[in-house]
Amino acid sequence: MADQDTKEQDNEFNTKIFALRTSANREDQVMDFVASHVKQKKLPVYALIFPHGTKGYIFVEAGDRQSAEQAAYGVPYARGILPKEVQFKEIEHMLEVTKKVRNIRINDIVEIIAGPLKREQAKIVRIDQQKGEVVVHLLTAPVPMPLTMKTDAVKVIRREHDDDEEE
Repeated sequence: MADQDTKEQDNEFNTKIFALRTSANREDQVMDFVASHVKQKKLPVYALIFPHGTKGYIFVEAGDRQSAEQAAYGVPYARGILPKEVQFKEIEHMLEVTKKVRNIRINDIVEIIAGPLKREQAKIVRIDQQKGEVVVHLLTAPVPMPLTMKTDAVKVIRREHDDDEEE
């Protein structure tokens, strides 16, 4: 019965997950190229997933194998789609549900909570929601120097305007 429910869910959404082999440490570049191909060719590719800690692979959620292969065709550092389809339960433990950009706004004062600049304070100057990154200027630096970091590496400590706190 559980297998039947799974098949019904697969048919309802009609998508499949494929593993795309890449050169190690080139996963971000491959994802950018594949995303560009998907937009240009208007392919039925719904998600590109690169779980942290997984080297040499990204996962492509597409309508069918041919779409996934077309998206990866000619992409530098892409080594090909693996022959077997990946079941969602196989990669579910690698995924984490996140909010888009955690209530961070331009001009917020943040504390860096990860990396070599840990405990430094900075001001948000730009937010890239697609990549989950922010660009900050360190408050202690004599010259404003833009630093790009992941949104989970900063914590908001002060807002320029405290109105409309909840969205």
